[in-house]
Amino acid sequence: MAKALIAACCFLAVVALQSTAYAHEVAGQPSHVLSEDPDAPPSVQMQTRIGQFDVTITAFPAFLKPDERGTVNLYASRIDNGQPYAGEVTFKVRDDSLFSNWEQTIGTQQIHDDHFSQDFVFKDEGDYIIRAEFEADGEPYSVDLPLTIGTPLSFGTIGIVGGAILIALVTVNLVQRRRLQHVQTALHQGDAE
Repeated sequence: MAKALIAACCFLAVVALQSTAYAHEVAGQPSHVLSEDPDAPPSVQMQTRIGQFDVTITAFPAFLKPDERGTVNLYASRIDNGQPYAGEVTFKVRDDSLFSNWEQTIGTQQIHDDHFSQDFVFKDEGDYIIRAEFEADGEPYSVDLPLTIGTPLSFGTIGIVGGAILIALVTVNLVQRRRLQHVQTALHQGDAE
């Protein structure tokens, strides 16, 4: 009787778990992108509200390799009336490394079809930040979008520093052990005489 009850409970648990499964792919396409254009490349996107503007910045394709052309788009509209920003936007790129101060302007663009668009090509793999800067009503605005090109080192600068500290600590530990062994050996030989 107890075995039948346990088997029935297990069966109900399996049925309950299966009924809560959600479709991840439909027709070979992830379910969260069914409303999007299937031919569009994946993109990196960030939306924010800064000052008097709602801003969306998008870079595509999302998974670039060195020497491949990418595009960054900026959509900026006023919060109060929804009108798009109509000035010019300067796009810059900088290295996202801890000890790097490299920065380069990649272009200044005028509005086209309610957005600003800038093409770019990176020669080297790495982590970068694309910055869009504009000025409205005498106030400067800037939006940053992180972007990875290729497959950069997974451990980065902090990993290198941490590894160097770890190697230094292990080396000091080994030297101190060796020194302690020599002292103990000398003391032991002195006691034996």
